[in-house]
Amino acid sequence: MTILAIRHGGANAIADYGPHFAEFAPQLELRLWDDPALDLAAVDYVLMWGRDPERLAKMVNLKAIFSPGAGVEHIVNDPTWPQHVPLVRMFTDGFARRMGEYAILGALALMKDLPRNIAGQQARHWDQFDPEPIAPEVRVGVMGMGNLGSVTAKMMQAFGFPVSGWSASRKDIPGITSFAGMDELPEFLAQTDMLVMVLPDTAATKGLMNAERFAMMPKGAGVVNAGRGPQLVLADLMAALDSGHLHGAFLDVFAPEPPPADHAVWGHKRIIMTPHNAAFDTRRERARYVAGAILAHGRGEALPNLYQAGRGY
Repeated sequence: MTILAIRHGGANAIADYGPHFAEFAPQLELRLWDDPALDLAAVDYVLMWGRDPERLAKMVNLKAIFSPGAGVEHIVNDPTWPQHVPLVRMFTDGFARRMGEYAILGALALMKDLPRNIAGQQARHWDQFDPEPIAPEVRVGVMGMGNLGSVTAKMMQAFGFPVSGWSASRKDIPGITSFAGMDELPEFLAQTDMLVMVLPDTAATKGLMNAERFAMMPKGAGVVNAGRGPQLVLADLMAALDSGHLHGAFLDVFAPEPPPADHAVWGHKRIIMTPHNAAFDTRRERARYVAGAILAHGRGEALPNLYQAGRGY
């Protein structure tokens, strides 16, 4: 029997995940992470969110660690995690679809000047204004062209936006202009009316979008951030909005999360905030992904979407 220990969802983890794993891999034995009767040396795989390095270190026969999200910083930021064990990042079609939908939602909200409409409603002021641009007139730039970014870019392209992408390495996606590396970042930003950020959290991405780079964007541009909060210098973004250089922002992620209650971002008239819920997998989607990977691994196939320390994701 293959044992999967689950550290996600608290005490209800087995009840929540059990029916779905029974559907996709009934031969798996699910055990709660902190079950005192669990023989830690017998655990084959773990699905875990957060840190418990002392207990993880006792699972000496682990074949792989699964993160229930695309991000793995909750594991790798702990220097004691067992780096010899493969770490699998979650990537499902549902997650990618939701991220693409969020990016389109954010872009449309800024195009239609939803912050102004909300402000008018709150002030009980009937504030009619001229029509906004349509999608083919708004150049979208997707920052981060990995699994999520590529799907997001394709969905925005299908919606009618002209799309380009920026990433560490060159991508080849029909109809989408590819920019690569720091040398090409200024050119990418200069032709981006709507910046969509879906970058991973790495040392290279921290503070990437700052005052200098916001200034490289066209006047009146918008920013959608659904990647990670540290990638964007929030004070610099707010200053660019206050100066009128940028038109609006649609933000799902922050550093820290949530922002302090007295932070000016909460009441900023050009910013729409969402509470880090741009995209999540359902329990069923996660179970199908993990079960499929475990069964394939048992057949000798490679694990998918592995974390690579050299890349930071």
